Amino acid sequence: MGTVAAHPYTKGLHEVADGVFAYLQPDGGWGWSNAGLVVDGDASLLVDTLYDLRLTAEMLEAMRRATAAAHAIDVVVNTHANGDHCWGNQLVQYAEIVGSRRCAEEMADLPPSLLADVIAAPPEGPTGDLLRRMFGAFDFADIEIVPPTTIFDGELSLRVGDVAVQLIEVGPAHTRGDVIVHLPAQRVVFTGDILFNGGHPIVWAGPVANWTAACDRILDLRVDTVVPGHGPVCEPSAVAAERDYFAFVEREVTPRAAAGLTPLEAARDIDLGPYADLGERERFVVNVAAVYRDLGHAVPDDALTMLDQMAAYGSG
Repeated sequence: MGTVAAHPYTKGLHEVADGVFAYLQPDGGWGWSNAGLVVDGDASLLVDTLYDLRLTAEMLEAMRRATAAAHAIDVVVNTHANGDHCWGNQLVQYAEIVGSRRCAEEMADLPPSLLADVIAAPPEGPTGDLLRRMFGAFDFADIEIVPPTTIFDGELSLRVGDVAVQLIEVGPAHTRGDVIVHLPAQRVVFTGDILFNGGHPIVWAGPVANWTAACDRILDLRVDTVVPGHGPVCEPSAVAAERDYFAFVEREVTPRAAAGLTPLEAARDIDLGPYADLGERERFVVNVAAVYRDLGHAVPDDALTMLDQMAAYGSG
């Protein structure tokens, strides 16, 4: 799943349209998110910050070297509340920070200090190994949550100089308040984590039907260039491929749920087929559990249970 457009997948800033940049962080796995920059004249808009202060500062410096407009970011859009898309906000808190209402509410759910404590003393066994792989490369010290100062529901239109920007809320899907950033004239969309290009997506919120609808919404925009939340810049065919992935998950899970298997048993029983080579394989069991919930089955969805299930599936 996933296609690559004519943009190299290397770390740093890449111009994907006139005045539109993607900031990429290979390999796109846990925490290695993408961001974006839109500039016109002296005006600038940043799409997402990064997981920690060091990485965000490094990104902002690269943007300043590329364009004078980035020396003082005017507007920041957080596509959702996961830390790898907003925990650098304090370095741009002088800007107007925009997010959906549900994104702003969800930002308070996980303090960075809690994650720092977990990484400092992870549990023994596969769950601890997974936590180190997910978060061990990042420094969560001294991070302050800086939520959006401008919140919206549904859609919001902005301008960056003469560039029109459409913010479209498509969650709950990956998280409760997912937003995509559409530049109609440039035919570019920043998807946040509605698209993982090259890795398994992960349904923290759901329902899966909303994620499928979000993919359709992106495809209806008829853009040329898609900047995913993780992975290489791509064409819209990667969005269609992710929509097909969720159809595959629903198709495979439904009879196994009816047969009484647990989500972990179902995940282990499913042949991933065309999706066997996707990164972050352990996320598959979370997506299986999401389908169980959508089907009305009472299955745990707390973070600790999901971590244990991912560790068990990934090591199985």
